[in-house]
Amino acid sequence: MREKTVQLVEKRVLTDSTYILGFERDAIQFEPGQHLLVGKRGDIHHREYSIYSGTENKHLEILVKEVIEGQVSKTLNSLAVGESVEIQGPLGFFTIEDAFVKAKSNFLFVASGTGISPFHSMIKSIPNLNYTLLHGIRHSNETYGMEDYNPQRYVTCVTGDENGDFHGRVTKYISQNNFDKETHCYLCGNFNMIREALDLLEAKGIPQDHLHAEVYF
Repeated sequence: MREKTVQLVEKRVLTDSTYILGFERDAIQFEPGQHLLVGKRGDIHHREYSIYSGTENKHLEILVKEVIEGQVSKTLNSLAVGESVEIQGPLGFFTIEDAFVKAKSNFLFVASGTGISPFHSMIKSIPNLNYTLLHGIRHSNETYGMEDYNPQRYVTCVTGDENGDFHGRVTKYISQNNFDKETHCYLCGNFNMIREALDLLEAKGIPQDHLHAEVYF
């Protein structure tokens, strides 16, 4: 797919290591749940990032966590507003079918860390979505964009402190709760979390064709 060069127009710092980057949209259309391939202009290293913004937002946004061994996340964090980045996309099929929305289906979104990005885009883009969002995080200050979620539908599963809604891993929450068997389940984040959560949900009677996953790492 052809690359586009766009300008960084905004950077919002959320924690010491996590930030949101906003780019010129340049008339790009996407479906919530899709991702972009992003890198500094002229750099050989690019990385996939789920689109964080809603479909009606003026800019394209991604949620980035800088990691010690991560070349791209460090490079993106060093960018100043006005510098250029290269993007490819949108890409991917981790999206919600219109038929599910029209049928007012129940949705369970399960995320770890910055794996919440596609769900933020879905919730911002699709009005009246009947969802529950489970967010597995280490510390309670890692609730990225929580003001955009219905507090009755957003559950933080925190392992590093006891200030969240549930103390423990998101898979522990799933194991201790039941879900309607017609629920459409979308999971994004750490591979080990996804593998365990899929097994738990299937054991609880969720059909395989209702289980959708996007692995981050």
